Amino acid sequence: MTTINIYYGGRGLIDDPSIYVMDKLTTVFDELNVNVKRYNLYEDKHGISVLPKTLKEADAVIITASVEWFGIGGLLQQFLDACWLYGDKDAIRRLYMMPVVLSTTYGEKEAYQTLTKAWEILGGTPCDGICAYVSSSVDFETNNDYGMLIEKKAENFYRTFTKKMVTFPSSSNAVVETSQAVKPMTLTPQESEELSMYVSDDNYVKRQKEDIEELTQLFKNLMDDDTDTSTSDNDTELDTASLFANILNKNGDDDKYINAFRTHFNPIPDTAISFALNISDQNQTLVLDMDNSKLNCYYGEKPDATATLKANHIVIDRIISGEITLQEAFMTGSVTAKGNFNILKSFDRIFNF
Repeated sequence: MTTINIYYGGRGLIDDPSIYVMDKLTTVFDELNVNVKRYNLYEDKHGISVLPKTLKEADAVIITASVEWFGIGGLLQQFLDACWLYGDKDAIRRLYMMPVVLSTTYGEKEAYQTLTKAWEILGGTPCDGICAYVSSSVDFETNNDYGMLIEKKAENFYRTFTKKMVTFPSSSNAVVETSQAVKPMTLTPQESEELSMYVSDDNYVKRQKEDIEELTQLFKNLMDDDTDTSTSDNDTELDTASLFANILNKNGDDDKYINAFRTHFNPIPDTAISFALNISDQNQTLVLDMDNSKLNCYYGEKPDATATLKANHIVIDRIISGEITLQEAFMTGSVTAKGNFNILKSFDRIFNF
């Protein structure tokens, strides 16, 4: 069954003419045997960042804005931001969008253009929609001519997206391709959706910031300590997850890690240390066992490792590519550690990526 999603960015006021228009559109689509799902953004403000995943369920979308003083409103802007950051661009690219803008003040045309341009930049196809100034909601809703015009708009939109009518290309569509080409880290649509759920959890984000600050301060104190006092008798375990740890899951070539560490191994004379690198999202532990100029690199367990590190494969990929150092990853909370923290300073000297 064909499905249309309506995203409403107003406040849900009883005299909002946008509600009347959405109800009128829904009635027409019901007669056309189209399933309509309405998402009122004001009902779940913290869940807006996960709404882009609902786009995959739709055959077309309607974005409705109520202009009360200026612009499309913060909720709709937040929704469009989430579509840009976490939305499946392939899914958006196939979607036709009908903008609906009702204004009780000046600015309906500017808001209409904002929705149209935003959808083009996201890669979708905007269609002819509804743009109107309403001085009296009662007069507007009781006007039969306006009602017939709304019905015609709904029917035209239905024909447009069901027949996949071709539209002329726009330069705005090139923006999404250009921006994606320069992104430092590419996520799959599934990973973006999972990330959006964590971003929408204020408690999780707050907790992560506090943990990262604690880690940063602790590591700075250790770096300032020039003594050779061993901390092996008083090991400290930091159980802090990276913002991306355990929520990103890609398949990778395990051997590339072994080859990378062997290739970039710079032994330190008279040094025998070992690292157990737990790849959290692959449930594997890479052991780096160094004895002077020899390096034994394998997947397994080493309970007596000098230091046990934990990170997901995204962070490890960034380390072996030279994008960040282990110390930088540790200070930002992307890597957690257990054992002798002073040894961490040697990691980047031993493995010079």
